[in-house]
Amino acid sequence: MSPEKMNKTGRQVVSKQNLRSLYKEPSQMAKDKVLEKLDEHCQQMISLSPFVCLATTAADGSLDISPRGDPPGSVKILSPTELLIPDRAGNNRLDTLSNLTEKAEIGLLFLVPGVIETLRVSGLASIIKDDARLEMCAINGKVPPTGILIEVQRAFLQCGKALKRSALWEGTYAIKRSTLSSFGTMLADQTGTETSAAELDCSIDDAYQNKLY
Repeated sequence: MSPEKMNKTGRQVVSKQNLRSLYKEPSQMAKDKVLEKLDEHCQQMISLSPFVCLATTAADGSLDISPRGDPPGSVKILSPTELLIPDRAGNNRLDTLSNLTEKAEIGLLFLVPGVIETLRVSGLASIIKDDARLEMCAINGKVPPTGILIEVQRAFLQCGKALKRSALWEGTYAIKRSTLSSFGTMLADQTGTETSAAELDCSIDDAYQNKLY
């Protein structure tokens, strides 16, 4: 019997063997491109990237992915196997940091505007505080309270098909902001707060303008 099971919409793939049968084998180059440390090309991508997504796992196995954005060069390359990501002011939920206190595994996706290729990095992370290395992460004189120190275990470049298909940098699918409800409206609807959407939007705009760092 095929290693599949029926669901409401058809057959569900439940084994690696069955999954592999649906696709071609990866090329030898795709297999060989995985590195155990950051070479000069990976380091250059990171130094030029103003945006990275961080994937972490909680103790119960639930997943989280969180964006981080700063001027290029803000992610510090301490060595070919060590990165430092400053943690700036945010919503104070601390999802990523809380997860890392329980499970050290982390995955990173670096994007560079105008470049369709991306960089995937994974490894083990720890949270540092009161560390002199955080001082080199200061912006506008403000040193981040903590930083994520990453021991790189795997790194490889991802081809640009996803960004090419999405036309992310071309603006092909860019919309007018008015097409979506304002962020304040969304939050008001989702949280049931007594604060009006207009008040929330005002507070959000102020945070964007004056409280980035």
